[in-house]
Amino acid sequence: MSAGPERMLAAARQGIPTVLSVGCIDMANFHGRVGVPAHYQQRKIYEWNPQVALMRTNVEENQRIGEMIAAAANASSGPVAILLPLKGVSMLDSEGQPFWDPAADAACFEAIKRNVKPTVHVIEMENNVNDPAFADKAVELLLELYAG
Repeated sequence: MSAGPERMLAAARQGIPTVLSVGCIDMANFHGRVGVPAHYQQRKIYEWNPQVALMRTNVEENQRIGEMIAAAANASSGPVAILLPLKGVSMLDSEGQPFWDPAADAACFEAIKRNVKPTVHVIEMENNVNDPAFADKAVELLLELYAG
């Protein structure tokens, strides 16, 4: 269920104003529990339904994801901002939920901030990615980028 190595680069290559975020970076999707490779079987797995098993990403993986997001932002010839939800990157990554792991999330966020060009605006919010206020801010940012 890979989005491929070109994920997040289409808008960057076209110079389209872009707001990037980190929704669901806490999980890798597999086709049911039987689709989870043997070397991941001991990881934290959440069975969403019989066809979808989700594996929690770890600190090292999230650091790499952050580096990839920063690279996509850096590749943009148009205006770009990155919006980070400090209270979780998915429904399962909320306090008290099975994928809640602030250290793994922070590894991604720190990698983004460490690797992104100074011209990329990084905004942190005390929200979960699914909170309406977070969505409102993403829309506000995108409209600002389009307005120039």
